[in-house]
Amino acid sequence: MTSAAEPGAMKPGTSALYRRLAAAPLGFGGAPLGNLFRAMPDDVAEDLVRHAYANGSRYFDTAPHYGHGRSEKRLGAGLADAPRDSFLLSTKVGRILEARADAPRDQHGYVDTAAYGQRYDYTGEGFLRSLDDSRERLGRGRVDIVYVHDIDVETHGETHARRLADTLQSGLPALAQLKARGTIAGFGLGVNHVDICLDVLRHADLDVILLAGRYTLADQSALPELLSECQRRGTAIVLGGPFNSGILASGSRPAGGSPPYFDYGPAPAHVVARVAAIERICAQFDVPLAAAALQFPRAHPAIACVIPGVRTLAEFDQNLRLASHPIPPAFWRALREHDLVAREAPLPGDAS
Repeated sequence: MTSAAEPGAMKPGTSALYRRLAAAPLGFGGAPLGNLFRAMPDDVAEDLVRHAYANGSRYFDTAPHYGHGRSEKRLGAGLADAPRDSFLLSTKVGRILEARADAPRDQHGYVDTAAYGQRYDYTGEGFLRSLDDSRERLGRGRVDIVYVHDIDVETHGETHARRLADTLQSGLPALAQLKARGTIAGFGLGVNHVDICLDVLRHADLDVILLAGRYTLADQSALPELLSECQRRGTAIVLGGPFNSGILASGSRPAGGSPPYFDYGPAPAHVVARVAAIERICAQFDVPLAAAALQFPRAHPAIACVIPGVRTLAEFDQNLRLASHPIPPAFWRALREHDLVAREAPLPGDAS
């Protein structure tokens, strides 16, 4: 196993990897490039990546899981002309793609996927094979950050203990060797849940965690323990899913009468009520809900970067504007006073 961090470890901001992640206005989440929920033509996907790079994105994330390699291929094609040292690139390990002529074309929320099945493998050998496959699809000899994807009970059920043991005893040491040789810049977890992050951190050092949706205006479950532990250790957090898969962009009552979505399903009533209350304060201060959603997480010193997924050039441009939209300090104080953000949560502009 990799060693546990000692007290007094470097804080975020002193790490070169943290600084590089924090340098871009927004990172680029590659799940939509894999046809998440609906198809996207290759040329549209590649143009979107080129547009994001041309407009300042310097961190791009993808995974074999995203459309069974479609996202990686499209991302690599879109970045083909970008100087390699000018951006950070991350992908994920834990799933091996195996060609299957009879594979369903719609799997795991992705439509028109490539003709592959998935096999879980969290051993060092499996991680190295997965990374080699990813580099081939990306058309790049180097990936900067490698995330262990979805190593949680919700994904693996009864096999979780074995998968986690493989990760700790074999997978993470293999990634640590790649980092020691300079093959990758860092490694960590790409997950949706707080508990698995804390479990792994009890046994291993991680450079970075890509955590989806657990430190947002709608869900601050990462705050009480995980973010402070990452800050103490110097583990950077990349915050994925800043809109919680929809509701913090669409609001509590989306146009057209469709239900608001939270974590890839219809939002529960308590989340809808919370977001509706936030919207009322947004209206008082003339603040777009999505702007507040993008700006809130970065106030915490453990959060290095926020990576929303986008489908169109217009969405990307809008997110870029919203990420720097002026928001008065009084708005953030009002959220705190109404218990819509945790009392201990750092707010944009806080002197502390």
